[in-house]
Amino acid sequence: MPTMDGEVAVADTTSGVRSGAEQPPSARIDPSVPHPARRYDYWLGGKDNFAADRQSGDAVAAAYPPIRTTVIENRRFMHRAARYLAGTAGIRQFLDIGTGIPTSPNMHEVAQEIAADTRVAYVDNDPIVLAHARALLTSTPQGATAYIDADLRDPERILSHPDVRATIDLDRPVGLMLVAILHFLTDADDPYGITRRLVEALPSGSYVVISHATTDLVPPEVAVHAAPAIATSMIDMAIRTRDEFAAFFDGLELVPPGISPITEWRPEVPPEQRPPAAQASMYAAVARKP
Repeated sequence: MPTMDGEVAVADTTSGVRSGAEQPPSARIDPSVPHPARRYDYWLGGKDNFAADRQSGDAVAAAYPPIRTTVIENRRFMHRAARYLAGTAGIRQFLDIGTGIPTSPNMHEVAQEIAADTRVAYVDNDPIVLAHARALLTSTPQGATAYIDADLRDPERILSHPDVRATIDLDRPVGLMLVAILHFLTDADDPYGITRRLVEALPSGSYVVISHATTDLVPPEVAVHAAPAIATSMIDMAIRTRDEFAAFFDGLELVPPGISPITEWRPEVPPEQRPPAAQASMYAAVARKP
């Protein structure tokens, strides 16, 4: 339930609302197994990562040295997309899946700077993200935030979770944020079916924001090393082409400029201040549900 200052409880999809002393996040952390959120934190220069995360990150960086530039540009895209949705599109509620370890400004801070009554439900499945979830609950009094400990592979749990329902009205337009998360679903996970299910639950006028890793934008000699690097990184990833990325938006109306290299989606700095696409090899797009 919302609290007096606009926050909602930190919750877990299997055990309900946490009491604080119950099931501490540290009990579920395995430092020997890398996790995407912690590896991302390592690339951003953060401290919430373990040797396995750094080893995994270094394996990717060996094949693709600009990876740190890529994650920085991905975060900048998220900020631009959030500002577009909260501003131009008038969206007042967001479902952000694959939140990652909090790094200010967080998505709700960006959106609430434009519209103080914005409501955001964050979703991630890393217990370290859960341990820092209070940073995601610093809502304005007019708005609200929630953190739900859940996995993208189980969209039904996310959509039916009481804290999602307490934060977001699924009868009103929602901004669905799937930023740098779908490439962690292999084809066996049915990423298109999962995305379709999430979109089906949203009303007309909702928006979908996606960014996704690709090797389309890098030289062939770099692309050829992608698969071996991923294999040694200990984290499954699916690097997809432009056409495969476009399939996530079937039935939706792409917002101009459509599918773009991540640095080229509504950039806020001149070309000479942006890295070339090969140094941030991700696609990005925002689309509206008609």
